[in-house]
Amino acid sequence: MQAMSRQALLIGDIGGTNARFALATHDRVGFEKALTLQCGDFSSSVAAIRHYLDAVSAGELGAICLAAAGPAIDNAIKITNNHWNLSAAELARELGVSRVKLVNDFEAVAWSIPHLGNEFLESVGQVSHEELPADSFSVAIVGPGTGLGTGGLLKREGRLIPVVGEGGHIGFAPKSKVQIDVLEVLRETHERVTIEKLLSGSGIENIYWAMHALRGEKRIRLSAPEIFAAAEQGTDAVAADAAQLFFEVLGQVTGDIVLVFGALDGVYLAGGIVKRYPEMLHISGFRNAFESKGPHRGMMERIPTKLITYDEPGLLGAAYCALELYRNA
Repeated sequence: MQAMSRQALLIGDIGGTNARFALATHDRVGFEKALTLQCGDFSSSVAAIRHYLDAVSAGELGAICLAAAGPAIDNAIKITNNHWNLSAAELARELGVSRVKLVNDFEAVAWSIPHLGNEFLESVGQVSHEELPADSFSVAIVGPGTGLGTGGLLKREGRLIPVVGEGGHIGFAPKSKVQIDVLEVLRETHERVTIEKLLSGSGIENIYWAMHALRGEKRIRLSAPEIFAAAEQGTDAVAADAAQLFFEVLGQVTGDIVLVFGALDGVYLAGGIVKRYPEMLHISGFRNAFESKGPHRGMMERIPTKLITYDEPGLLGAAYCALELYRNA
């Protein structure tokens, strides 16, 4: 145990703009010495990691687990909207550590679910939050942010099994006249309209732009923060309609993901947008759209939807991975 405590367990959660690094704790699933770096300031992930390790005086590394926005294929990740390429083999060679694991960012969020206390979960809708069953469960995770992340977590016979993919890139299926009209406008500039083209930071911008076009008005471009701020303040009717449509579509897509995963024990909402605008989420049509699944409405009405308020669920999940990787080597 003393040998373990002398070696640092490096974890990270890397997106298109920021890289968050920390050291996993050894006695529990947690982390310390978190630091956020700008990816653009470093030529590579190795350069950023070396800077971080020097900054926190980490010492000898025992294991590395990095989560990143992109599919993990052959122990490598090409990060979406980032010039970094992650390679487990390169990290092991350059940093002198044999235990390296790379995971998709939503796989890391999935690993965090069993370790989130109730104080970091907020019920959305009238279904009360309950503890997950100890022996077996199926949950889904959906998170709009820079992109749209999706995932799931199963527990079977005491074993946790993450389910990851690129769900943000499935096609958008409109369910109302206004959604059909928005889709037609977006088809003018997008050969294929995926759900990420609506459910992301750039997605709310697309919705806002399309709604101006549908009104025959000048197609105004505002940033996602500007649109949500105007909607919150009630200063822009188009922004308010765009935000409502955003959360309505999020609800129906989240319901679809739950049906695909068979996530009868609940769905967890992650990502920067829902965390930043929880009140808008609560008063929107999210939950009604989530439940509106025809003959399956009765089943959907019993499934809880929970907002993750924990600041860094990706780092928490990476901490679990690093600790397991180190203990089981």
